[in-house]
Amino acid sequence: MQIQIEPDTKITESGPLSAVGPSKSRSRKLWTVATPALLLAGIVWFTVMPRLKARAALRTETVEMAAPAVAVVKPQPSAPGQEIVLPANVQPYSSAAIYSRTNGYLKSWSVDIGAHVKEGQLLAEVETPEVDQQLQQARATLATAEANLKLSQITANRYQELLKTHAVAQQDTDNAVGALAANQATVEADQATVRQLEQLVSFEKIYAPFDGVITARNTDVGDLISAGTTGGPTTALFSIAQPTKLRVYVNVPEAFSQVARPGLKADLVLAEFPGRRFPGTLVRTADAIDPSTRTLNVEISVNNPTGRLLAGSYAEVHLKVPGAAASYTLPVGTLLFRSDGLRVAVVQPDNHVALRTVTPGHDFGDRIEIISGLHGDEAVILNPPDSVVSGELVRVVPSPGAGGL
Repeated sequence: MQIQIEPDTKITESGPLSAVGPSKSRSRKLWTVATPALLLAGIVWFTVMPRLKARAALRTETVEMAAPAVAVVKPQPSAPGQEIVLPANVQPYSSAAIYSRTNGYLKSWSVDIGAHVKEGQLLAEVETPEVDQQLQQARATLATAEANLKLSQITANRYQELLKTHAVAQQDTDNAVGALAANQATVEADQATVRQLEQLVSFEKIYAPFDGVITARNTDVGDLISAGTTGGPTTALFSIAQPTKLRVYVNVPEAFSQVARPGLKADLVLAEFPGRRFPGTLVRTADAIDPSTRTLNVEISVNNPTGRLLAGSYAEVHLKVPGAAASYTLPVGTLLFRSDGLRVAVVQPDNHVALRTVTPGHDFGDRIEIISGLHGDEAVILNPPDSVVSGELVRVVPSPGAGGL
């Protein structure tokens, strides 16, 4: 007897096994087909995809590199107060050139330059022999007028008594009374002349008008002194200054004229006192801009009790002016001068440009104050090209040397 073995039947030592089912046969066929597909997909993934990614990255980099590179800076908040340095002229609080009020010759002088004098102290004496003689003559003339007045007074009284008895004529009485009035006027005129000459004689002695220091002596004993009454040139005998308090005059630029107000603090710096500052206070202003210099003339008062600061010195004044509220400073290279106003170019988060209109404040040379148009968190393009427009794509690059981001 023959045993027929089916193709799908397996034989073991113990006899034939049952045939393999249809589902397992189909799985084997699927794996046979899927394996090459998976291998092909792996080859594509590891070879083609990197190339596609590289091409996409290259395309993106090309687009980015085509955008202009810009450096940006952040607006810096302005200080609540700032200091400006200006040249100044130091002058004494009071000064005077002392002249003679009478003609003559200098008889003597008692003080020289550098002398500290008190008000009313004798400085010099002028010899005026002509004025002395005129005074003597005027006094003699006054005495004569007073004698005539006394006689006319007696005569007028006598005539008025005789007129009551009709012993004299009315005309004679009127003449006597008129002579009395004329003599009285003459006496008053002569008295005024005497007082004038006495005043001129008193000018022979020259006194200090206030406490101070003699800064100049321009005459010596024997010099001819002219009071200027003859129309000739006059020369001051002395110059006196009061150094315990100084006036410092400063020309403040027009841009700071609104903050230069009385009460503003200032420091005085002089080359002969390195490292030292002398405090002062702005006390008054001219309240008008000088059209020739476009500056405001202000006066600063500085106490100088020891007199170490010399009048007439050149100094620098450090004015502490308040800053504008919510203002920022930018390098001047960020500004764009357009026909519609001053602008800055700001880089937005998507790297596109937006032009902002700004209002400038004080110009500090390499930086400028912006009082409106900024919030402080902008990325402002440094040295933007003149052709930059809103919406333009840019590429931000570091700018460590310019204080950039």
